[in-house]
Amino acid sequence: MNVDAESSGLTPTEDRLRLTEIFHSIQGEAQFSGWPTVFVRLTGCPLRCTYCDTAYAFTGGEWRSIESIVTEVAGFSTRYVCVTGGEPLAQRRCLDLLARLCDQGYRVALETSGAMDIGEVDPRVHRVVDVKTPGSGEVERNRWEDLALLNEKDSVKLVICDRADYDWATRALKDRIKVDCQVYFSPSYDDLSPGELADWILADRLPVRMQVQLHKVLWGDVPGR
Repeated sequence: MNVDAESSGLTPTEDRLRLTEIFHSIQGEAQFSGWPTVFVRLTGCPLRCTYCDTAYAFTGGEWRSIESIVTEVAGFSTRYVCVTGGEPLAQRRCLDLLARLCDQGYRVALETSGAMDIGEVDPRVHRVVDVKTPGSGEVERNRWEDLALLNEKDSVKLVICDRADYDWATRALKDRIKVDCQVYFSPSYDDLSPGELADWILADRLPVRMQVQLHKVLWGDVPGR
């Protein structure tokens, strides 16, 4: 899926992106968890994960120039920016936005589904790759070859829905997830208690970092928070 001109009937200039929202919140996941962060949520996603909490970003949005996005981000006076979706890499010009934000001196994180090629992402960007478990309904979309591109500033995230997901993730950690970065196991918000997942991780002495979605602990399942 690409949410550029073909899907909207519009003919944007080359420096535009389809944008759902820009908002200021506390980063709830991965290596920048806890930091006040500006989120740039792009529109469109080729996946339909069972636990998706941002389905409102699949369609709609508005065309915005990269320049106007960067200008709005600057108004929040924070050094942390997260480009997310939907699936931000579904729009080719996301790569240009990431580079521009890095040029402005921000610490930039990209949240991506694990189903898109990350090879052309600016090397200054902190990539958070979501490896899909069977419970997501999209396990066949994983681009395992992309994991070899990750380095110490990147992250891999697995959302765990149940014990079957956990067992699958544990095998993947042993056999397929050979990375030089932090691996996070996160319980699906509506499906698995954090305490139960933590018990499993401790029992198996897994070399992973347990995480909960901090923003949901603070505000619940509220869009734009």
